[in-house]
Amino acid sequence: MQFRGVRGAITIKEDTETEVLQATDRLFREMIEANEIEPEQVASVFISVTDDVTNAFPARAMRAIDGWSYVPVMCMKEMSVPNALQKCIRVMMHVNTRKGQREIQHIYLEKAVSLRPDLVKKTNHD
Repeated sequence: MQFRGVRGAITIKEDTETEVLQATDRLFREMIEANEIEPEQVASVFISVTDDVTNAFPARAMRAIDGWSYVPVMCMKEMSVPNALQKCIRVMMHVNTRKGQREIQHIYLEKAVSLRPDLVKKTNHD
């Protein structure tokens, strides 16, 4: 087993509790499915948000997923950089896995695809 970082990010249109939680839930579920992650494999999760995301703790979405309530998670503010992507939720999941670095699927959704277009996987819908 190796210790790997699994990245993900998503943007929201409006800073509402419902949208923050729904977007974070979608992001987590896609990260989990794409990388076949079980909660027991996860050492910790860091979630950062931009200054304009203030109406909910995104960690609540992860804790609501069956089996994930004991995974350590921490929310924090993203650096405020001029012209940076706004209304963005970023995730760094620290996972024990047999996958190599190049096998990890990092998930970027909505406008967050602009953060790492080189890592965005093409789908049949693209």
